[in-house]
Amino acid sequence: MKLSIKRICFSTALVIILFTSSVFAQSTVYTVKSGDSLWKIAVKYEIGLSEIISANPQIKNPSLIYPGQKITIPQINDVKALEAEVIRLVNIERANRGLQTLKTNWELSRVARYKSQDMANKGYFSHTSPTYGSPFRMMEDFGIKFSAAGENIAYGQTTPKEVVNGWMNSPGHRANILSATYNEIGVGLATDKNGRKYWTQMFIKSLK
Repeated sequence: MKLSIKRICFSTALVIILFTSSVFAQSTVYTVKSGDSLWKIAVKYEIGLSEIISANPQIKNPSLIYPGQKITIPQINDVKALEAEVIRLVNIERANRGLQTLKTNWELSRVARYKSQDMANKGYFSHTSPTYGSPFRMMEDFGIKFSAAGENIAYGQTTPKEVVNGWMNSPGHRANILSATYNEIGVGLATDKNGRKYWTQMFIKSLK
């Protein structure tokens, strides 16, 4: 019997008491303005500081940039559009049930994207990454602050609608999507060398 390549897996909520291959395929050039820093530029483009530094080996001191300097900004607008559509569909499901919509957290999406890329690169499908450990440990290591968190993962689905429908048709995934505990969401998408898509949703109750 042929096995389906479409799989989903969820993690129930956890209350906390308290780089491999690049995922970027396109880039743009930004001209530094007075008062800029690499961190400000990273926030402006919703990308990690380490990704900007990696894309600009000519910058010897990341703390020292000057007006007029050209900075290469890696971008994945096509991927971000698909991730944003997943979030839009999730918030429709929540709104239809009288739940507050989840705020998009671009830094959490970045973490989720790294998780998806790790699964795609290393050919595994699990909440526990051989690179980053548990999703909760991974979030903490990337500087995400939260009091509760959850994760949904999936692979094989080709569109945002397909993956959200798959999660909504699974009690565990649906529980994460419809949890009243969370207030922020990040979604990360990566594609392996065979064109198979890996999806990660991360949910948090932010401490901000």
